[in-house]
Amino acid sequence: MRSGTILDTGPIVAYLYRRDAHHDWAVDAFGDLDAPVITCEPVLTEACFLIERNRWPATRVLEYALESEMRIGLRVETEMAAVCALMRRYANVPMSLADACLVRLAEMTDLPICTLDRDFAIYRTSQRQPLQLITPPAPRALHEP
Repeated sequence: MRSGTILDTGPIVAYLYRRDAHHDWAVDAFGDLDAPVITCEPVLTEACFLIERNRWPATRVLEYALESEMRIGLRVETEMAAVCALMRRYANVPMSLADACLVRLAEMTDLPICTLDRDFAIYRTSQRQPLQLITPPAPRALHEP
């Protein structure tokens, strides 16, 4: 397997936004991610939107991407047919453009995806293999006495 990690929207927002419920996890996880960190433009678009919705400047996302030397690992234009096929396959979920791009990146690179999105446990590669995921631990169930 090649070295690197694919990065989804949720962890980026959690890392940058201290009030996010997963902020501490994201800070710890980002310290352990294998370089290079790879994402796609739809993920950056989503992260900018969510950061702005929390009344922070969207430029924080792009500044972080520059500082961390994040790579854009997929051109939607060249992978559009494969991305579209994934979105059709998972239309019942439904699969976003960003998620489809990340699954396609995982198919192309065999790298794990760092995500908060539980839908990635449903998604499979074109060979029907589960994706390798880096996620926060599932919350512990409360037991009644």
